[in-house]
Formats: sequence, C-alpha cells, structure tokens
Amino acid sequence: MSSPPRSVLSQQLDVALASCRDGLRLLRRRGPNQIQFWFIALLVGIAAGFAALFFRKGVNALQTYLYGTEDVRLLHSFAESLPWYLVLIIPICGGLVVGIILHIFTKDARARSVADVIHGAAMHDGRVETRAGLASALASMITLGTGGSTGREGPVVHLAAVISTWVNRRIHADGITGRDLLGCAVAAAVSASFNAPIAGALFALEVVLRHFAVHAFAPIVIASAAGTVINRLEFGGVTEFSLTTVNEVQFYQEMPAYLILGLVCGLVAVAFMKGIFWADDVASKVQEKTGIPRWLRPAIAGAMLGGIAIWYPHIIGVGYETTFLAMDGQLLLHEAVVFAVIKTIAVAITMAGRMGGGVFSPSLMVGALTGLSFGLIATSIFPEVSGSISLYALAGTGAVAAAVLGAPISTTLIVFELTGDWQTGLAVMVAVSMSTALSSRLVDRSFFLSQLERRGIHLAAGPQAYLLAMFRVGPVMRPMDHPRAASEEACWEMIGEGVYVDSNATLESAMPMFETGVRFIPVVTLSADAAPPELQGALFHVDALKVYNRALAATAAEEHS
Repeated sequence: MSSPPRSVLSQQLDVALASCRDGLRLLRRRGPNQIQFWFIALLVGIAAGFAALFFRKGVNALQTYLYGTEDVRLLHSFAESLPWYLVLIIPICGGLVVGIILHIFTKDARARSVADVIHGAAMHDGRVETRAGLASALASMITLGTGGSTGREGPVVHLAAVISTWVNRRIHADGITGRDLLGCAVAAAVSASFNAPIAGALFALEVVLRHFAVHAFAPIVIASAAGTVINRLEFGGVTEFSLTTVNEVQFYQEMPAYLILGLVCGLVAVAFMKGIFWADDVASKVQEKTGIPRWLRPAIAGAMLGGIAIWYPHIIGVGYETTFLAMDGQLLLHEAVVFAVIKTIAVAITMAGRMGGGVFSPSLMVGALTGLSFGLIATSIFPEVSGSISLYALAGTGAVAAAVLGAPISTTLIVFELTGDWQTGLAVMVAVSMSTALSSRLVDRSFFLSQLERRGIHLAAGPQAYLLAMFRVGPVMRPMDHPRAASEEACWEMIGEGVYVDSNATLESAMPMFETGVRFIPVVTLSADAAPPELQGALFHVDALKVYNRALAATAAEEHS
C-alpha cells in the first residue's frame, strides 16, 4: 500500500530545513559575511544579556534566602539585626561550597574573571575556558550571595565570554571574528548588568579588546543595546543610584581641588590593587607551608569575612547601600575613612581566598568613600569656594574605579550612567585623568593587566611584548632534511656549548639568544631522564623575525580596520 502524498507545507518545511543546514555548513567553512555577523552579534548580545540578568537575579535570590531581607540594596542595614552567629556562618558555608566547586571543575582552584577574558582576546582568538568559566560563574554567584566582598562584573564578563566562545567554535570563527564576538558578548553583559549601554560598548573596546577598530564598533554597539533592553525590560529605565542632591561646581577655582583628589584617588587605587596582590601572596605562602587543602582556602577567607561583618556588615556583598550613602553625602568623615579601609581589607581577603567575583563594584565603593572624605575636608577648609560635598564623592567614585580598571573613558561614562548625573562631567573627568595617569605608572596599567603580568603574561607592554609567546619553536624551525637546513656538525657543536632551545619553547624565550650574534639556534627534544638531547632542526633568526613581523602586521591591520 503506497504512503499518502505529503502536503505542500511539509515539503516547504523540508526545503527550509535543508537550506538552514546548507547555510550553517557554508558559515562554518567560509565564516560569516558582514550582515550575518551583525545578526550573530545581536543573538550573542541577547544571550549574554540574559546571562547577566540571571546572574544578578541569582545573587539577589540567594541573598534574600540566606539573609532574609526583601530588599538586597539594604542588605547591610538588615544584617545588623541578624544574630552574630548567622553573619559568621553564612560566609563560611558559602566559601566551603565555592572551594569544592572550584577544586572539582578547575585545574588551579581559581575563579576566572576579566583578566582571563583579556588574555583570551589577545592570545587565544577570543576564546576562553568554558568548563572552568561556568564553574567560576556559579562559584562567584555563591560568593556574592553569601557575603563575599566583591563585585559581579568579573564573573558576568567571563560568563558572556563563555557564550561567545561556544558560538566561535560552532562557526569556526577566525581570530578577528572571534575577538569581535567576544567584545559583543562583553558589551551586552556589562550593559545588562549596570543599565549602561554607552559604557558597556566602550568597556569592551577599551578594556577587553584594547583597541577602537571601526569594524568592531557597530556590532558591539548593537549587542550593547540588546543587553540594555534586557535590563530595562526587567528593572525599567532607572539608574543604579538615584541621588537626592544637586551637584554643580560652585566656582572654577574649585578645579585644583579635583586635580588633587585625582592624585589621592590614584594612590588609593594603587594601595587597593597592591593590597589584593599582597594578600594573595601571603595566603599562597601560608597554604604552601601549612598544607591546607586548596578547597578549604575559600572557607577560611569566609570565616575572616564573617568575623569582620559582625562589626562592619557594610562589607557584605557588592556594597551598593554604602556607596549610595557616600555619593549622597550621608556619612561622617570618620565613617567614610573607616569603611574605605575595612572594605579594602575585605576585598583583599575575598580575592586572596580565591572566592571569585570582580573588583569594579568594590572600587566604586572605595572611590565614593575616598571622594567623600576628601570633600568633607576640602569644604571645611575652603567653604567659600566649595560646591556640593557629594560631587567629590562622585568624582572619587570614577577616579578610583578608572585607575583600577585602567579604563578612564568607559569608567567616566559608567559613572554618569549609574547616577544619571551628566552635569558634573568636568569635575569627574579631571579627577579620572589624574588618577589614571598616576596609577598607570605605579602598576602595570590596570588591575587586570597586573594580574596577567604576575602570571608571566606580558600584555601591558603591547603586542610587541606578547606576540612572541604565541608561537612555538617547532613549527618555525627548519628540520634537518630542509633544503637550507643548518649544518648538523655546527648544531652539535653549539649543543655541546649549551646553546640550544627545546622544540616546545616559544619564540619569546628563543629570541634573546640571537643577541649573541648567532644566525641559528639548534632545536632539540629534551627527555625526562638524563638522556642526551635529540636534534630536531634549527631555528633561524630570519625565520623568527618573519613570523614576528607578520603577526605585528596582522595586529596593526586589525586595530586600524
């Protein structure tokens, strides 16, 4: 018995599905054209925006459940009324869960953040670790939900990078396309997290991609706008901080005060960053000497945070309530100074405990407290030429955050978008410019680039410093059967003198060896035992320079396209 004839609709559906499969295969083989890429950028932006929204809602839900407050923006005020043992136990339990998650799902029990995204953009064609990234996002959510003193932008940015990495691998994106999609995801995540579309787009360009290529601008703006729409569908068009004071510069004679404030904030930002690095070094040494399991390290940090929070609940979570009070000028001088010091200590403990999270929101809080402290002193000394005290807090907010992020443009804009106060741009810009100019000379440009520098990844100096680390010696060398190979006798003579390089080494370690004037360096394979090295070929100086020059040219072409 013959099967019934298929309907026209079924036939058309099959044709459409076949066309989609053919299009996907073509997309994977040839890469997306401009129109396709913009559509993909929009989809990536929507996905990253929802990821940021769900992360924020997850943190809020966890804080509401554990601390019992209905408004997480007033978390520290509510925590003051809780029994002391709850304030102590919650961060300990959170740290224990975080430690177990990171121990199981990451190689080094370290939560991924913005520094890893910058590394992925520069040296891995816009790809980041997916398994470790998802685990880090979950761990950071638990950290923030249980009282960890960090921010949400770090895990949100890396989570967005995980989404773009998944897409990049599916479409087999090349380096430029991969980095552009990564920028789109980051822009959407920042915009959705902070309701800041302009700053989100510029953050992706200034901090993550670290260039302002014209070809990347349009898709990143599209993705950033998508993230903002997602935020406003959930929270409306309100700003993060609704200030009750009116800020304006009273006299232009007040400008020198903001120059000095910028320098003070630059020093505070450097102390903030170096404090975190020092605490991490101390914690690592203590762990090494005592043999503490790495999964227990976050729980110990949680115990320290809980002990501080019993007396200073202001350190719990992101700290927006204290930041708002400082921006609105509602704190006394001694309160602002003490809270800034305690918050810095709490952030250092959280980061040294490998609990996860970001540094942007804490830097906003420390900056607001620093600016308020400076403003209270300045206006008391020169009341006749002083404007609003809260304007100093606002300028300090941007100045410390910009110095920590190494992003003066996007940070200035994000302060405006967080507060909705666009009338005080001159004061904020002056303070931001001075703080970043000073801090960038005392650290490796930013907190993130300093993190990478501590891991031996030299991105702060630019492509000329890190591109050589991207190429292995093996593929560049001339094997011994090459028509223009080096003399085997000369190679063995140099090996006997200790002049050789392993085939798995990078050009970064090989290039300094050419400074002695040699034309080539023998390339060997080193065995684990005491066996003599096995000659594989030779790395010629001219070949290494050709590879390096092509990489520099490609980088310059991308940044100026």
